[in-house]
Amino acid sequence: MSVSTAVFNLIALLLVVSAAMVAFSRNIIYSAFSLLGTFMGVAGIYIFLGADFVAAVQLLIYVGGILVLILFAVMLTHRITDVTITNRAAGRIPALIVVVGLVYMLIQTVRTTPWAAAKQVTFASTTATIGDAFLYDYLLPFELASLVLLAAMIGAVVLSRKEIKE
Repeated sequence: MSVSTAVFNLIALLLVVSAAMVAFSRNIIYSAFSLLGTFMGVAGIYIFLGADFVAAVQLLIYVGGILVLILFAVMLTHRITDVTITNRAAGRIPALIVVVGLVYMLIQTVRTTPWAAAKQVTFASTTATIGDAFLYDYLLPFELASLVLLAAMIGAVVLSRKEIKE
């Protein structure tokens, strides 16, 4: 087993375990922190696919922005861990039947598919190409999109502010 295969298997294991913890954890704080491992694993898979820009965006947007927002929302909500669920066993048997069926279909698909070996691909950096496209070929649509986002942000500020009555 090569080093890259071992690292890929480690990242895939991190991804699957952390995604399972997100889904099956009874504590919402643990689920939110497990989401960090899931997002990091997805970024690692993007790196293995040679999509360096998408991996960087995954880290910046999802880990840096959305996950932090979720953690702040969870931690600033009072008594969120005190919530009791009255019927935890509802729907377990149908869900188990669906999961077993899907796993069986997945295993059958993997066993019966004729897997062809892929050609050796050399990966090139995509970030410079995307940056050049934004600054040369698609400069006008890029700037128009930034103006639309600026107008939407100003509109949100105007709609959300409270008027002071004297």
